[in-house]
Amino acid sequence: MTMARILGTICLGLALAVAATFGRLFLKAREGRRAADAANRAQTERLCAEIAAHRETEAALERARDAAEAANAAKTRYLVAVSHEIRSPLNAIYGYAQLLERGDSIPPAEAGGVIRRSAEHLTNLVEGLLDISRVESGVLQVRQELVRLPALLEQVVEMFRVQAAAKGLSLDYVVDGRLPAYVRTDEKRLRQILINLLSNAIKYTDAGGATLTVRYRSQSAAIEVRDTGRGIPPEDLERIFEPFERGRAPDTVMQPGIGLGLAITRVLARILGGDITVTSEVGKGSAFLLRLMLPEPIEAPAGAAAYRRVIGYEGPRKTILVIDDSPAQTTVVNHLLRPLGFAVFEAGGGAAGLALADHCAPDLVLLDIQMPGCSGWDIADALRARFGAGLRIVMVSANAHEFHAGRDGRRTHDAFLTKPVDLDALLDMIARQLRLDWIVEAAEAAPAAAPLPVALPEGAKPYLDELRRFMKLGHVRGIETTLVTLERNVPESAELVARLRPQLAAFDLRGLARTLDDVG
Repeated sequence: MTMARILGTICLGLALAVAATFGRLFLKAREGRRAADAANRAQTERLCAEIAAHRETEAALERARDAAEAANAAKTRYLVAVSHEIRSPLNAIYGYAQLLERGDSIPPAEAGGVIRRSAEHLTNLVEGLLDISRVESGVLQVRQELVRLPALLEQVVEMFRVQAAAKGLSLDYVVDGRLPAYVRTDEKRLRQILINLLSNAIKYTDAGGATLTVRYRSQSAAIEVRDTGRGIPPEDLERIFEPFERGRAPDTVMQPGIGLGLAITRVLARILGGDITVTSEVGKGSAFLLRLMLPEPIEAPAGAAAYRRVIGYEGPRKTILVIDDSPAQTTVVNHLLRPLGFAVFEAGGGAAGLALADHCAPDLVLLDIQMPGCSGWDIADALRARFGAGLRIVMVSANAHEFHAGRDGRRTHDAFLTKPVDLDALLDMIARQLRLDWIVEAAEAAPAAAPLPVALPEGAKPYLDELRRFMKLGHVRGIETTLVTLERNVPESAELVARLRPQLAAFDLRGLARTLDDVG
């Protein structure tokens, strides 16, 4: 019994030991399985995260590709548009220059007018591109000056009347309430905004017309340009304000222009402290609303005298040195300044300019920046060191990115002009720098107009009514055709027609209307 009990005890102990061992192994296996399951879940989550990241990357790459393709398409449209916009005025300039060289019987005033307007078109095109660049680099400057608001608005509207009439469109100007005689703003920028808005209204309207409405209240103006044109789809209402974007409609894409007008317009409006919004309905027209703060001065300045041609200046003779490697530029300046009494000296480079300055002791230097072998900035430093603060230095350059206004105490030059140089702006700059008082051409007394016929035959009345109707519409071709018919069918009207034709040629529709009113 004793041995059996001992063996039973041993067997029980062994069984318990085996059971304990199997229990420990079971627990370890279960814990291992749990750890493996956790590891599998973590790995699965990592793989899902990586898959999601890859999908996000793929979507971002797809968006970037779409943006790049859109940018390339916009660039292509831009290059095509710029090429067309540049070639059109260049063709006019090139053609008229060849006619003048051949000595053809073309009036110089006509050729000069076409060449000047074409050059202004090119200048405006370049200025538009530069404005975008200046805005992006933060160097666009805004001036605060007194502006004759009613005169500015009327000038801009009159500028587009002929263009509207050529398309058979009406162009109305409405003042809702009182307008101040003067406001403070940047005249150039405000004019640029109005020109862009009216130009688009005429360009994209085929029937009906456009209306410029102005309201002024509490030092702010609301200027609305409404047209009866094609309208803008809702998806394009914001796109048209992006650079080089002009909407997606085929007839819109085919219009001349480079797609910068509205982009510049919105930027300028915001820089001037306002904003511009648009509402439109396809097939019925669009309305652009410009809101600006235009403070009215407390005291209006005395009215300035009308501009007359400068023929000289008061005081001792002044010497001007022109340092520019372009003979065309120095020739233009010579032809402008010598007849006014200035002593003008020319140099084609920096070293020659410094030597000539020692010889002639100039009062003012017109200095180009980019010249062979030297920089205009270095020459300005040398001139300032030699002649001190008494010498006035005006930088003249086609590189508008180097623009520095000067007169800030940190730079050696006093002013900056951008090429192509407007001659009136150059004269204004010279007058400010040298403190000159211009001598202007005396205003000629207007010759007394010959009296109009006291009365015309009754048969002339329908033609006069037709002329008045066409003038209200601004229909220049209709006026011209009616004058020819009137002169042919009513011989007694020859004197009146002879009076009206020069006014029509000068697009003086107001004067033409006054002449018709005198007839009765």
